[in-house]
Amino acid sequence: MEGLNEEEQAIVEMVRDFVNREVKPVAQELDHTNTYPEKLIEQMKQLGVFGLAIPEPWGEARVSTPCYALVTEELARGWMSLAGAMGGHTVVAKLILDYGTQEQKDTYLPRMATGELRATMALTEPGGGSDLQAMRTFASSAGDEYVINGSKTWITNARTAELIALLCKTDPAATPAHKGISILLVEKGPGFSLSRDLPKLGYKGVESCEIAFDDFRVPKSSLLGEREGQGFAQMMRGLEIGRIQVASRALGVGRAALEDALRYSQERESFGKPIWKHQSIGNYLADMATKLTAARQLVLYASRRFDAGERADMEAGMAKLFASETAMQIALDAIRIHGGYGYSTEFDVERYFRDAPLMIVGEGTNEIQRNVIARQLVSRGTVAP
Repeated sequence: MEGLNEEEQAIVEMVRDFVNREVKPVAQELDHTNTYPEKLIEQMKQLGVFGLAIPEPWGEARVSTPCYALVTEELARGWMSLAGAMGGHTVVAKLILDYGTQEQKDTYLPRMATGELRATMALTEPGGGSDLQAMRTFASSAGDEYVINGSKTWITNARTAELIALLCKTDPAATPAHKGISILLVEKGPGFSLSRDLPKLGYKGVESCEIAFDDFRVPKSSLLGEREGQGFAQMMRGLEIGRIQVASRALGVGRAALEDALRYSQERESFGKPIWKHQSIGNYLADMATKLTAARQLVLYASRRFDAGERADMEAGMAKLFASETAMQIALDAIRIHGGYGYSTEFDVERYFRDAPLMIVGEGTNEIQRNVIARQLVSRGTVAP
């Protein structure tokens, strides 16, 4: 594993073994029954997966972003929902680490590192989609408290997470609008409600919910950092690691589909020979492997740039765009290779095909990623690395 030290390689291999031993045998049943993977989540806590982004003194096993991406790929190779269970958690950990007060770091990070405290982020609103500046969730000042009203949707882990990084407006009159946006670190209480679990095509087992705030009060100390109006910029940086994580999920789904297709093409015979020897099937396999390898290199490139402290929104956007589109194509081609069996729920390739679209629309749609990439190309004035 290029670029990883021995300890990081051991972590990736440990997660790979966990996936092969514990996840692969049960993923299909958990997915088809839409069952929350409580046992697997507990095992992930024991492995330290929820603390991979948290350094000492609060955590024990902070790893590089390339290592984090490869761990995410392994989890998604087993069942994409498991990678989703730790994605938003990691973004919140990075937000607190980079922007939180000392008290916020000391309060939340030790318990987040062990998975005792699970976190999620609340950005999207029912009528807003990717236009975060158009949000209508407001936090008005009332003495030493904020009073929050509004709603959010597509909140992963909303039932099981106890800490929410809430993106909201603290100054609705600010111009431009993003100057009035802040992040509040909130825990559930009076005025907070979960309205429903959203029915989904794939991404089963882990809940995605609508949440609402009705005169929900939190102390002023809930503000991430020291000053209001920083939340939009903070979250945009946080979403760089979020998009790398989503891209890594796509790698995992694509790899699982390719592995299944490669195995099936060697076992299945037609016209007297294994089907991989037929040129049409061999071409599919070659293209699938080539695109997956290219996607992984894009993800690792964005990861290295993120770790270097450089602006990585374009690189993360490219990685997320290309990896997600690649995973969708590989999942479809895996169905083609399986023929009629690919349409059967007895084979995992139908699950990959249902899971893959999430990465195309999640964490900012691919259309948004293209906008980000185009703006950055013009702004940077060069396509040189």
